[in-house]
Amino acid sequence: MGLLKGLVLLPLAPVRGVVWIAERIAEQADRELHDPGRIRQELERLSEALEDGEIDEEEYAAAEAELLERLEIAREPDLEEVGDGP
Repeated sequence: MGLLKGLVLLPLAPVRGVVWIAERIAEQADRELHDPGRIRQELERLSEALEDGEIDEEEYAAAEAELLERLEIAREPDLEEVGDGP
């Protein structure tokens, strides 16, 4: 029965491969989006942009709030892992 099932599902192999690749890309994008080091770099660049006059206080505040929210989300799994102990 396993051979028959494998033959029937064989045409779906490319679709499953594409789905697998899409999932890996989404995971990597999520890791990069919530990487604390990257977020800190973006905060530094944002501060420099404010100092250089490239953005105003309002733009700075909005972007900073978004980055700090991302940083908070990035730290949440660390707290969950600590709480999962025996």
